[in-house]
Amino acid sequence: MAKYAYPAIFTKESKGYSVKFPDLESCYTDGNTVPEAIENAQDVLSLVLYKLEENEKYIAPPSPIKKIKTGTDEFASLISCDTIEYRKFVDKKAVKKTLTIPAWLNTIAERQGVNFSTVLQDGLKQRLNL
Repeated sequence: MAKYAYPAIFTKESKGYSVKFPDLESCYTDGNTVPEAIENAQDVLSLVLYKLEENEKYIAPPSPIKKIKTGTDEFASLISCDTIEYRKFVDKKAVKKTLTIPAWLNTIAERQGVNFSTVLQDGLKQRLNL
């Protein structure tokens, strides 16, 4: 899980732009305008990399943008994404965890109205630098 930046090739079509990522298989999209195509490219890049991470598949390193060859009516641009942010957006289901703490700590926390789920989430985010 990380932040990524991959080169994409934008091709002017009769209506809008098509976008492909030469380093990633089955990673392509389109858009009616350049801003829309960029936004869609960020979405598809996030999705493809998220799925590769989830399936523990190899993620090819990005090619240097200077090595990307473009043809007529094409241009290359780096597209960035953050799979941690994407994960937060798409994977919102709650997972139940059982934990063990000393009884004295439980008593004090309950008396002070501590939300154990919030404390655990905050602690995990801090521990994982998220």
